[in-house]
Amino acid sequence: MAWMGLGKRLRELFQSREIDGRFFEDLEDALIEADIGVRFASETIEALKESARKGGIKTQDGLRAALKDILGRQIISSDILLVPDALNVLVVLGVNGVGKTTTIAKLARHFRVARGVERILLVAGDTFRAAAIDQLKLLGKRLDIPVVAQEPGADPGAVIFDGIASATARGIPLVIADTAGRLHTKDALVKELAKIDKIVKSRAGGAGYRKLLVLDATTGQNSLAQAEVFHKAVGIDSIVLTKVDSTAKGGMVVPICRELGIPISFVGDGEKLEDLQLFDRDLYLGSLVGEA
Repeated sequence: MAWMGLGKRLRELFQSREIDGRFFEDLEDALIEADIGVRFASETIEALKESARKGGIKTQDGLRAALKDILGRQIISSDILLVPDALNVLVVLGVNGVGKTTTIAKLARHFRVARGVERILLVAGDTFRAAAIDQLKLLGKRLDIPVVAQEPGADPGAVIFDGIASATARGIPLVIADTAGRLHTKDALVKELAKIDKIVKSRAGGAGYRKLLVLDATTGQNSLAQAEVFHKAVGIDSIVLTKVDSTAKGGMVVPICRELGIPISFVGDGEKLEDLQLFDRDLYLGSLVGEA
């Protein structure tokens, strides 16, 4: 993952420095700069020192392996497995600008190509932005996937309700729904999402319902704040990280998993519809600590 700025920094640090007090200070600074967070960076360094002391670790490779183990205990990954012979609804959430609508199309393509789901329905639930409705319609046309949409300003819950009803009537096993990313206040956003959550649960609750949060990997610690708001509102099942092909440092994955217990499922690493990959925990950790 070329986006792991921390990996490059640590690789240089491990290769060029003696393991002493200054080394650990620089390592802590690198963790903070990589968006892991001040508190967890400090805790990680203390745990690393203790591991090195108890294990008699004196080599750079040994220390790198210990750091990878410490960070790895925090990372949670999870695939999105559809329930067979049932209606599955993926509600996709996220603030405006994170690539949410494009991610919906990428998810649709993934489930069709990689999972063999031939019939999918998209729902334009972000009715507050006419551009979001038009964009999803266009992407649906490119993928030859139907889109349920209404006029801008329509009630989002009603649009999603209609989408689920349409999928049920037509025997479509997978619905992927867009949602609004920004209302006038945080309270309004939470209220709207809670309403949508209630509607989906009443129509397609249980194992076939998942809530995916899209986060921009370049926004650092702000991603954690966003995740906290959405998780409190409806309870997030998994996360999709976008824009990991840019200058993202990558460390925000650690506090999100650690503080909220939300797993990472997918990463978007480009603008094309095929640029969506399953999150590889081992690859992530290797890149994070500069193994490659």
